[in-house]
Amino acid sequence: MVAKLQTLAYLGLDVFPIEVEVDVARGLPAINIVGLAGTAVKESRDRVKAAIKNSGFNFPHQRITVNLAPADVKKEGPHFDLAIALGILQAFYKFNPSHRIKDFVFFGELSLEGKLRPVKGVFPMSLAAKKRRKKIILPAGNAKEAALAQGGEIYPVHTLAEAVSFLKGECEIKPYALEGEEDPFSQVPAYSVDFSEVKGQALAKRALEIAAAGMHNVIMVGPPGVGKTMLAKRLVTILPDLAQEEALQITKIYSISGLLNSNNPIVNTRPFRSPHHSCSVAALVGGGSIPSPGEVTLAHRGVLFLDELPEFGRASLEALRQPLEDGSIHISRARKHSRFPADFLLVATMNPCPCGYFSTQQEGKACHCSPQQIRRYRNKISGPLLDRIDIQLELHNISTKKIFSSQEEETSKDIKQRVEKARLRQKKRFEKEGIFFNSQMGHKQIKKYCVLGKKEQDFL
Repeated sequence: MVAKLQTLAYLGLDVFPIEVEVDVARGLPAINIVGLAGTAVKESRDRVKAAIKNSGFNFPHQRITVNLAPADVKKEGPHFDLAIALGILQAFYKFNPSHRIKDFVFFGELSLEGKLRPVKGVFPMSLAAKKRRKKIILPAGNAKEAALAQGGEIYPVHTLAEAVSFLKGECEIKPYALEGEEDPFSQVPAYSVDFSEVKGQALAKRALEIAAAGMHNVIMVGPPGVGKTMLAKRLVTILPDLAQEEALQITKIYSISGLLNSNNPIVNTRPFRSPHHSCSVAALVGGGSIPSPGEVTLAHRGVLFLDELPEFGRASLEALRQPLEDGSIHISRARKHSRFPADFLLVATMNPCPCGYFSTQQEGKACHCSPQQIRRYRNKISGPLLDRIDIQLELHNISTKKIFSSQEEETSKDIKQRVEKARLRQKKRFEKEGIFFNSQMGHKQIKKYCVLGKKEQDFL
């Protein structure tokens, strides 16, 4: 007998259906998994065998063939375990389920004792199941994430034995829903930092406000301790709150990357990503043999902060040029072409020279770098990359008097209100142009909206 069950898989950000076919026949005991299965899928043979035995079932000592169709699409991840185990049990025991199995999709990783572990990618797979009008059986730890899809029936189970009992009608499981709980999309974003904590640097604050309003990329140049990193980390606090559609899109990305919080699986704050300068090109822009999102995609609709920009590898920095221009990243592999969204605000910082104290008038902080060293250091940032950074700002040390001043600084809330007003003006201005921000203006829009008077032209 051949048992057939439905599950889902993802490649990049795309989700597609998978049919799990299991055949139990006479022959030497073995489990063969076919259908272009990855390493994690092939290793499910041992997990499934132990889970079935430790759940109180007799494992069939026969020849078992598991086919994951379509066979020409690469399958990765341990979330096929539950469907494979249920297929083996149905094919061997030939039990008559009280529910129509073809109405369900199954995903979950099995432990050796038969418990179900949470898996990643549940949110986009739940959206796909809802679109196909399928019910879902999945680990209880993923129930809240799946419920964010807002539709369909979700049945959380804790063990393989519980899943079998439910399908046979021996136990009842109520569909999981978020009813009675706080709407995750209504939560007010909370930040642990605020612009009021930054003393002085009025010019830098004004520049970051303009950057947030028009989505302009920024680079801040200044000596160590001047507040570059402190300012950059607070930029996300003055960006407008996420719209529900944006939150769902970011949550989908973070779900596939396995970065969601199981207790609060919705991303309701603007992403702030700060990769170390030693990260590889694939880690920064995405890639790998199986295309996966990089830092530029994880920063989608938020801020990508590159501290000490010249310390990043030249190849990594040059790889940023295309996503900065297009707002997306295209990754091509032999079997798959993936497109990941990458519409982020780039904030970078750097020192004016290797030692950091070039042109600094601070006492006891003289620059010891040679002209050749300074030139070599600055040449690490190419002209095409700088051309994509609209605001280039030089910061200087502030006085001790200013640091210890009791004068209250403007809060992020106050700055954010002005940013939101500027965004509304841009939305109204560009409603027929097909763009949203000042940074997206082309020659046509600049000629139309940025008309200079004689004084401005003379000044330029």
